[in-house]
Amino acid sequence: MTKVIIEVNILQNNDLIGTIAYSKAGRDKGNCYIVIEQLDKEYVLLADGRLKTADRPKKKKIKHLNITNEIAVELRGLIMAKDNSLDSAIRKFLKLKGIVKEV
Repeated sequence: MTKVIIEVNILQNNDLIGTIAYSKAGRDKGNCYIVIEQLDKEYVLLADGRLKTADRPKKKKIKHLNITNEIAVELRGLIMAKDNSLDSAIRKFLKLKGIVKEV
């Protein structure tokens, strides 16, 4: 799978919501997440639906992420609506994409 890295500085606050991001630093290096909120120019909140849920997301610096140009449109709508089924939808999306395996 080819990862395309995007320049984050030119994006608006809501442009990152729903994008797929890979951790490139820290003990979670290589893990895949969905961006559920952009706090400011430096930080985002991430969820994988399993360990990091939408209720308790991971806060991570953008410079420690490889953010792809792929947006999960169906997840973006759930994130904006603050839907309760978000975690299961994130797990299903990542499993269907073949990014992570269901445990």
